[in-house]
Amino acid sequence: MTQLSALRLYFPQSAKAKPARFWQRLVAPSLATYLLRHAHRAGIRQAVLHKVFAGYLPGGQVQHYASDTPPARLPNCLELIDEEARLQAFLCAHADHLAEVRAVLHPCASLF
Repeated sequence: MTQLSALRLYFPQSAKAKPARFWQRLVAPSLATYLLRHAHRAGIRQAVLHKVFAGYLPGGQVQHYASDTPPARLPNCLELIDEEARLQAFLCAHADHLAEVRAVLHPCASLF
């Protein structure tokens, strides 16, 4: 049985992916959507985008999701679970998009 690890990526709700095409310069996809899509393409075993209702990022104020529109600085958390080597490869492949992202990598406990 292989040892799984969890990679958690924290970034603002309003973070956008760097544009690769002309149309993306006009309407850039959200960083959450971009990373989730590319994790699936990379064959990452599991990906979960956690909905955050309150929190803060380094140096920021506490943000609360209390209306129809979430605050721009409200954190997002994308959790990826796979072997550590595959997660490290994903980080390297998308390093240009992850400059403002806080990444936390930790091993998963094996219960069975």
